[in-house]
Amino acid sequence: MLRDRVRPMVATDVRQSLLKAALKLFAEHGSRGATTRRIAQEAGVNEVTLFRHFPNKQALLHAALHAFAEQTPYLRLPDTPKDLAAELEVWARDHHKHLYKLRALIRTSMGEFEENPEQCKQSMCVSISIANELTDYLTTAQRAGLVSADVNSAAATSMLMGTLFSDAMGRDLMPERFPYAMRDAIGLYLQLFLRAIGVREVK
Repeated sequence: MLRDRVRPMVATDVRQSLLKAALKLFAEHGSRGATTRRIAQEAGVNEVTLFRHFPNKQALLHAALHAFAEQTPYLRLPDTPKDLAAELEVWARDHHKHLYKLRALIRTSMGEFEENPEQCKQSMCVSISIANELTDYLTTAQRAGLVSADVNSAAATSMLMGTLFSDAMGRDLMPERFPYAMRDAIGLYLQLFLRAIGVREVK
């Protein structure tokens, strides 16, 4: 068995190292490829140490995805919308950046949905929170007269988030679908989106 690193790690350090290693290997190899032996090696501990902290691999992966969902930072939209074009551009660029960075983890989770639906839902709960916040933002903007009265905020949210998701997940898989540069994509998408929801002045 692999010996623990020379520098002793306290329990919280060990746990965090195991969670980080499990998440990394899950994204790269899926549930089956992320074996406890590999996870322990990546974390710099032995399997005995791993099993002192987690009863089995499933519990470790569940904890890793839960920690990821709890600790993932994301840019918050303002409570009171003022300049939708500017506010949504900053938000959309930040959201797309995180999606693109985490695309391997997201693809793996979605690919294992049939086998591990709860595990997939765990990794996607951040997206639900973000969607709820965007829907609330658009509803508030609608009440303020900044968005057309007949717009369905939930549908508009799905449209924008779905577009950003498609770009982040598909750009490296199907480059021919995206003949425009990533740096230009958000502006192009938002221009169409803002027109669709009835924002008159589009930057």
